[in-house]
Amino acid sequence: MAVIMDGNGRWAQQRGLPTVQGHRAGGEAVQRCVRAAIQNGVKYLTLYAFSSENWRRSGDEIKDLTGLMQFYLRHRFKELDEQGVRLRIIGEPERFGAAFCKELRRAEDKTAQNTRLTLILALSYGGRAEIAASARALAEQVKAGTLQPEAIDEGRFASALQTHDVPDPDIVVRTSGEARLSNFLLWQSAYAELIFLDVFWPDFSEADFAEVLQHYKSRQRRFGGRPS
Repeated sequence: MAVIMDGNGRWAQQRGLPTVQGHRAGGEAVQRCVRAAIQNGVKYLTLYAFSSENWRRSGDEIKDLTGLMQFYLRHRFKELDEQGVRLRIIGEPERFGAAFCKELRRAEDKTAQNTRLTLILALSYGGRAEIAASARALAEQVKAGTLQPEAIDEGRFASALQTHDVPDPDIVVRTSGEARLSNFLLWQSAYAELIFLDVFWPDFSEADFAEVLQHYKSRQRRFGGRPS
């Protein structure tokens, strides 16, 4: 499952609260989502935590978001590790600074052997940028003479993506009532079931998670074929 966690700001605005309060409430929703994933046997959960476009937001909001991510990494990491969660980072975490990036990589290394749930955080992530980077990497191999152009197929291309070691999502969920992917996992979501919920992310609950799974179970996965 992959989730576009949308609506923190509007949740706060409706309550007359500063935006940072919405992000804090969104952090609590992340913990509920992780618990629900574990309880329901979901093996991979990808969360769109910070998009490459989010850098256009105000400096104060970016500072608040970064501070909250650091807080959860430092104070909730032990709980994740004890739950058997493996942490993976995709995107460009180095844009948050060397110190924070080092903390993230240390957390990845420490949880690398955990198998109960792989939690993939997309930080400063953009799907188009990831696809372009994959194309550049393959082009460099062709230039070096280690790869023939005719050997580049979908599988070889996918192997150069940051998500090469995790399966494509079966479900992509977006909260807040919006119905778009917003540059999230564009290649990987080719055959994902898209589910849009009319609930702001801070209000996302275990019941909403269960509803998503029920929607998924009711759909027929044909991958372009006809029903038997």
